[in-house]
Amino acid sequence: MDWDKLRIFHAVADAGSLTHAGDQLHLSQSAVSRQVRSLEETLDSTLFHRHARGLILTEQGELLFEATRSMMKRLETATARIRDSEDEVFGELRVTTTIGFGTLWLAPRLAKLYEKYPDLKIDLMLEERVLDLPMREADIAIRMKEPSQADLIRKRLMGVHIGLFASPEYLEQRGTPEVVEDLSEHRLICQNTNSAQVSAATYLVKELITNDISSMLHVNNYFGVLQGVIHNLGIGILPDYLTFDFPNLVRVLPEVESVEVPVYLAYPEELRHSQRIAAFRDFVQEEIIAYRKNVKEHKIR
Repeated sequence: MDWDKLRIFHAVADAGSLTHAGDQLHLSQSAVSRQVRSLEETLDSTLFHRHARGLILTEQGELLFEATRSMMKRLETATARIRDSEDEVFGELRVTTTIGFGTLWLAPRLAKLYEKYPDLKIDLMLEERVLDLPMREADIAIRMKEPSQADLIRKRLMGVHIGLFASPEYLEQRGTPEVVEDLSEHRLICQNTNSAQVSAATYLVKELITNDISSMLHVNNYFGVLQGVIHNLGIGILPDYLTFDFPNLVRVLPEVESVEVPVYLAYPEELRHSQRIAAFRDFVQEEIIAYRKNVKEHKIR
């Protein structure tokens, strides 16, 4: 099959529209349509159902799209490896992690990385869904559990706990809980137990809400929970990695916390020699060392 036709088919299938695919490929809609029809004639199959709202892949189209998607991923990998053979650190690096860790811990520290490597372009993908690294949905990940795939290089960065935090102003107004039963007199800010989050946090929330909490505020990520705490809405269930970046927060009932949540950095084996991966990995490890030093000094005090 003609590779150019496959490339155009892939763009149309991905965009779901001849017009949008043409814009991406810098081709007219009619040129894109002709190439798709020619491919369908070559395969003697209909690849798209056409309707007013756009294009929908047929069963045969889905099969071909799966193949072209795999081909594009392999090409992206090959391109990245060729570029990574250079000594300089430049180009796009797709980093995925959770919304909470990405917004509260990682993003505020990225200025140091850009200062050292100004030609590096970070695509920070924050979501609770675990992206498939071997399929190149991302280049490198920071995850709140050990990756299960065998073809990944992984390194344990640190362990965190989920605990209770409040603002000094809130505690001054409403009082500080002395025992866990006192939480029934306070508003609890947390993620819904049905939302995507680490299991340790879910278990902690389920345990705490058995105390007849009088008022609840559910937010689907830790950044939102933190905003609620900072603005004196209640006591929030938050990870302790933000303690040193938000020193005004007060730990409530320190003995109440989740089991340890391991934090791992992972990337595909095939990117072992990537200069971009190495730069990001070393940066994160240096920041983790600084974080651990702060933790140790805090505990000594």
